[in-house]
Amino acid sequence: MKVVTTSPAMQRVAELVDRVAATASNVLVLGESGTGKDATARLIHDRSPRRDRPFVKIDCAALPEELLESELFGYEKGAFTGASDSKRGRLEAADGGTLVLDEIASLIPSSQAKLLRVIEERRFERLGGKQPIEIDVRIIALANVDIKEAVRARAFRDDLYYRLAVVTIELPRLVDRFEDLPQLADDFVRQFASRSGRNGVRLSSEALDALSSYDFPGNVRELRNIIEHAVLMSSKDLIGVEGLPEYLRSAARLMQSRKTKPSLAELEAVYIREVLEHTRGNKTRAAEILGISRKNLYEKMRRYNIGKLSAKPIAKLGGSEFVVPGSEFEAHSEPGTLDPELS
Repeated sequence: MKVVTTSPAMQRVAELVDRVAATASNVLVLGESGTGKDATARLIHDRSPRRDRPFVKIDCAALPEELLESELFGYEKGAFTGASDSKRGRLEAADGGTLVLDEIASLIPSSQAKLLRVIEERRFERLGGKQPIEIDVRIIALANVDIKEAVRARAFRDDLYYRLAVVTIELPRLVDRFEDLPQLADDFVRQFASRSGRNGVRLSSEALDALSSYDFPGNVRELRNIIEHAVLMSSKDLIGVEGLPEYLRSAARLMQSRKTKPSLAELEAVYIREVLEHTRGNKTRAAEILGISRKNLYEKMRRYNIGKLSAKPIAKLGGSEFVVPGSEFEAHSEPGTLDPELS
């Protein structure tokens, strides 16, 4: 795995990754969704002395509160109703290696206290157990920048924050490292083209110009999805502007025609609508593509008033309007799930 960058901001990140990888220190990786927090955690592990040991990840926001601790600490037989056998948790599974805690700010206070104890004592007990289990684990915590506000608001323990943030790596938004856009786009084109045996596929200068005029609220993940779409939809070796998703072409035309660019929130709303169109309303899949939890997706849908979309939904950017194409969908639950109220 390599760091694709010519930008000063990412070069500083790459230098910090190299420096911290050789240590056993805990690391806090901050950044907006899609900036590459997962990839950074993997890079640290792969360049560390623990590279041949387990690399284990748990998404703190994806599990209900009642299941999170059992997944993290494991449990003994009979610890609770349904615990018919003992089970080791992610902490044990990561012994000797690296444990990645994604969306760390989602931990409830009781779990925060238990995690702090693990970090301080390097031991813990399974749920329902009394035998201490010694572990040697490096923790890499991932969070968006709101965790700092959570600490200030006392929603996240400051002592745990400082234990996790022995070294803090803040990842820049794609718009803040635009020097890397051409190389990132070319690398993604080669990656997706090679999967289908289409060596020689490349972006036209016009397509690259269209990409360069867009603000990418979804950051590098959004760029990756756009390039995957373009490679799949293009039958030619030279991908033109027409091979890019319509929402990006529309947004690019709109931004080029305006003296003031749309806000990041406006573009984010357009992108979320496009992803929901692509998944035909499947919010679990949409959240995966966006790199956020379902809960976060629902919050953003409420904020941007995204519910039922018509066959030709209208996206508004700073008072201007354009059509976001896609088939009609209605907000719905995936099988076996129940959506909360969106009103």
